[in-house]
Parts: sequence; C-alpha cells; structure tokens
Amino acid sequence: MRLGRIGVWSVGLTHGDRAEAREAAAELEELGYGALWLGGVPGDNPQADLAPAAEVLAATRRTVVAVACLSIWTHTPDQLAAAYRALPAADRGRLVTGLAVSHAPFAERYRQPLTAMCRYLDALDAIGTAPPPSARLIGAHRPRMTQLAAARTAGTQPYLVDACYTARARALLGAGPLLAPVQTVVPLTDPVAARAVARTVLAPYLTLPNLNRTWLDSGFTEADLQHGGSDRLVDRLVAWGDTERITAHVTSHLRAGADHVAVHVVTEHPRAFPRAAWHDLASVLPTI
Repeated sequence: MRLGRIGVWSVGLTHGDRAEAREAAAELEELGYGALWLGGVPGDNPQADLAPAAEVLAATRRTVVAVACLSIWTHTPDQLAAAYRALPAADRGRLVTGLAVSHAPFAERYRQPLTAMCRYLDALDAIGTAPPPSARLIGAHRPRMTQLAAARTAGTQPYLVDACYTARARALLGAGPLLAPVQTVVPLTDPVAARAVARTVLAPYLTLPNLNRTWLDSGFTEADLQHGGSDRLVDRLVAWGDTERITAHVTSHLRAGADHVAVHVVTEHPRAFPRAAWHDLASVLPTI
C-alpha cells in the first residue's frame, strides 16, 4: 500500500466523537496526509470489530487507514478475521492492521510475548480470510519482535522513539519492510508548557520495561527516566515548538531510515481533534 511519507496518528479517530472523527478523516485526506492511524491508549483500545476503522474508511476515498495497534491478548484471530471479512472489498484494500503484545501491566494474560505473537500470526495465516501479511504490522520495539515483523508482516510501527532507535530498527529490518515510527508533536513554543504536555504522554510508559530498555539502548540513562522524564528525554522523543522545529524531528526519522512517519499531535485534550495544527503542518510535512 502507498502510505506516502507522512501520516496522522490520532487517538480521537478511535475514541473521539464519531461524527467529528468522520469529518476529520475526510479533511485529513484532502490535506494530503498519506495514512490515518487509529491510535489507542494503554489498556484501552477496543477495535476488535474494526468499527472505528470502518467509519474512517467510509469517510475517505483513497487514504490508507491503519489500526494501531490491536492487542493480541484481547482480540482473537477469529474476531479479527470476521471483522476484516465484513468490510467491503475496496475498503479491505486500504486497511492496515497493527498488532501488538501491549505491556504486562495492561494485559493479564501477558507472557512469552514473542511466542504468543508467532502463534497469533500462525492462526491468522491458517484462517486464510484474515488480513494478509502484506496488510499487517507489528508495534515492535525490541530486536526479536522487530525481526519477527520483518519476517512475517509488512513491517513495524514503533512508538515514542527517537531517530537513533529508527536507525537501529532499519538495520534490523533490512531494506524491504516498512518502518513507520510515530512522532509525537506538541505545537507549543514555550518550553515549560510544551514539556508539561509532553510529560502527560510519557507518564504511562515510564515504568514499562520494554520501552525503558529501548530508551536505554538509545543512550539514555536511568536518571533520564525518573521524575516524569528528563528534559533530554522529552526533547528527543517529543517534537515541540514551531513548524520548523517539528519538521526537523520528522526529517530526522526519514534520514535515519523510516519510510513513513505518523505524526501524533498532542494538546491538553488528548482525545480531541487538533485540526488547526494538522492544517499548519500540512503546509510542510506531506511535501517532505
């Protein structure tokens, strides 16, 4: 599928007002974004029936719509396959399904995540009418899950990573698989206010072992992960500031080997639709 270089990752498209979600999706398509990513929040991503994705697909004509990400612990392969089959054939051709193992604090059944993901992919393959490997991604962060994504799916979408991570992921994936990191964006120029909003995004993840290890592998220290995250951590993971500064962050991922960057604009209301910011960024980002 042709995702283009830049997409939009939005919790609002999943959890927000449904009428506004449809309006926003149509508007984002007209603004030129190549893919719309239906984001979730830790422990709460109810998309097993693909209903939010179906609405966004119906509201658009050509843009790729991606579910990011379905927890394999709460959405069975049979459920996913049935929901996929229920979509019109033309819509299935624009749908990407992101799969993830979530995190131990949010999934009671969490154990042996790599093995569980392998078995989940095996089950999808056996069903035959499930989303094909070319329409699957894995929300991977650690090396072995990233390598599994390269072998069994179209690629991976990591979340809350910097360009150093993107370069390492590209080396693991090789030249073919899709690498589509999410770049969190806070469109505020005041450092204190911007970092405060950024820390609300980071907060649920600062105690999660897999992301902690990923950040440490990127050169951060244990001290960077304390007290809401250091300024250094915030500034490398979150693009805050004016359009020029945000564009530089996005470009750094592309130069490090990303094929596509999903821009996650965050405001004080995380499930809202930051349409003004999407408009401002559309004048620059989709043309990169």
